[in-house]
Amino acid sequence: MSEEILINFTPQETRVAVMQQGVVQELHIERTASRGLVGNVYLGRICRILPGMQSAFIEIGLERTAFLHVADIWQPRETATERPIERILAEGQSIVVQVVKDPIGTKGARLSTQISIAGRMLVYLPQEKHIGISQRIESEAEREALRDKLTRLMPPDEKGGFIVRTMAENASEEEFATDIAYLKKTWADIRDKARVSGPPTLLYQELSLGQRVLRDFVNPETTRIVIDSRENFQKLTTFAEEYTPAVLSLLEHYTGQRPLFDLHGVEEEIQKALARRVDLKSGGYLIIDQTEAMTTIDVNTGGFVGVRNFDDTIFKTNLEAAVTIARQLRLRNLGGIIIVDFIDMENEEHKKAVLDEFNKALARDHTRLTVNGFTALGLVEMTRKRTRESLAHVLCQTCPTCGGRGEVKTARTVAYEILRELLREARQFNAREYRILAGPDVVDLFLDEESQSLAMLSDFIGKPVSLQSEPSYSPEQYDIVLM
Repeated sequence: MSEEILINFTPQETRVAVMQQGVVQELHIERTASRGLVGNVYLGRICRILPGMQSAFIEIGLERTAFLHVADIWQPRETATERPIERILAEGQSIVVQVVKDPIGTKGARLSTQISIAGRMLVYLPQEKHIGISQRIESEAEREALRDKLTRLMPPDEKGGFIVRTMAENASEEEFATDIAYLKKTWADIRDKARVSGPPTLLYQELSLGQRVLRDFVNPETTRIVIDSRENFQKLTTFAEEYTPAVLSLLEHYTGQRPLFDLHGVEEEIQKALARRVDLKSGGYLIIDQTEAMTTIDVNTGGFVGVRNFDDTIFKTNLEAAVTIARQLRLRNLGGIIIVDFIDMENEEHKKAVLDEFNKALARDHTRLTVNGFTALGLVEMTRKRTRESLAHVLCQTCPTCGGRGEVKTARTVAYEILRELLREARQFNAREYRILAGPDVVDLFLDEESQSLAMLSDFIGKPVSLQSEPSYSPEQYDIVLM
């Protein structure tokens, strides 16, 4: 399936859309003010060790201290033993670490002491004397050929190891040699900077999103990379000439008057990807709810009536939903635990077909994931590796009115809260008069349907109560002023 990559540049952010057959499959956004940290290498200082959690907090110069678990501390294979973290590290010690997960929500960045530096064809592991091949290269003959090719290029005294990336499937020895030279120079620069710097220091910064597109996103199905900025087109052309010459011919500079993302319907897709409901072509729909603990996806038939019977309706809706869910996971960058509630199916063959279709659609995903079959409750449980914030968390913030609940109290609920609060205030304070400040809906209710309730309370406390409408107040906000 042919693939196009669109890159929209502004001084504030870079946005990338991966398109297949004119449909957006993935969205990536990097803001200049808050670039992702995954891949960055730091010289940090251990500020606290927690033996109970077998973890350490490392100061690397960010707003929050970063987190290192004992399982992410690299040890040579020949001497590796299970030792408690307090016997491996000491507070105040300097340590070279790499970010493996961006800060998400209230959690700090997650670190590892095993450094890996990604190139175009290879990933360099300076601490490991090991050659690995990407699991996506399935041919055993091809895997052996790549291993032999790389071994021939490695000097006998080489202390590090390499992982061959998927895009190296048809790479020449010259391309491997270029990548090796670049990666080893990068590692030498990191070590030299670490020797002369004090913690916390950024030793190596991962490439920008535009550069990572050329290094990581391009595959044999990519037909073109369209860039809407002349300056960045030239920068990426220069980068490609030096590091990724194979993709040079794919670069195109878009000069049209209409914005690139408008032309290809990407802006509309971004808005849809922030919605809770996703409509299916058949008339069914998905409801996607993202919470702190997990994401739940509910499949509904909606207005879809089956071609022959209700079982067919359910089966066809679930098949369409399986493909749509796989796309939505990539589009929204949903990670962590994901629970999919397909419409209940009695037929075991239908269940197997839906699960097969789901796995087939997920196979296009570059992010590591695991899918379990249907549980006893008919749910599909899966996990998708979370390395950066979801699209909604990048573009949105918690609603200040509802506090993230997705709903607000009714005017009547707030009115009854005010009556109870008024009674409490009257028992505590001896005011001449009480004034209620609230949103227009609440004040209107007190003037109309609940006017008798307010009059009864005023008689009960023996003090006058006045109303003041505040259009700027949220539906749940109110104040009681003692006059």
